[in-house]
Amino acid sequence: MAELATIARPYAEALFRVAKSQDLATWSALIAEMGQVAANTDVKALAHNLAVSHQQVVDMILALLRSPQAAHAEVKNFVATLVDNGRLIALPEIARQFQVMKNVQEGAADAEIISAFEMIEAQVKDLIATLEKKFGRKLNPSVTVDNSLIGGVRVVVGDEVLDTSVRAKLQELHAALAA
Repeated sequence: MAELATIARPYAEALFRVAKSQDLATWSALIAEMGQVAANTDVKALAHNLAVSHQQVVDMILALLRSPQAAHAEVKNFVATLVDNGRLIALPEIARQFQVMKNVQEGAADAEIISAFEMIEAQVKDLIATLEKKFGRKLNPSVTVDNSLIGGVRVVVGDEVLDTSVRAKLQELHAALAA
């Protein structure tokens, strides 16, 4: 079977063309939600159950979507196409590729911020303002907490990593002493 990214690409590109001609932000939220639904283990199990028809799988997925846009014929046809072609498993990757295309269109990037401690909104805003200057583009942050960092933050933007955590500093020190 072809790699998932290769399978997902034409679907993501087709969705992106449709979204650009309509409301890109609304479609982006819908595609992200669809990816989350398709990644659910119960949904995957039901989709692979031979006793469940393709139409039942499509109806179930559409029923799980909260977006009012899920009722549009384009969305129904898209989900039906994925289910009929056995490509539902690619939906999370389609959503990821769609987000990358949207970011490129907007000159933005996703920033994964991993912090040792919970950050308040003001701290996130200040950090993003600094990071946007450093990376030279608008950033869409997602913040998670990882206590193993001990202190500081680790930021991932695309394939660039900025690690100012205490754990990273300790690893650098260990490597310097071991050399």
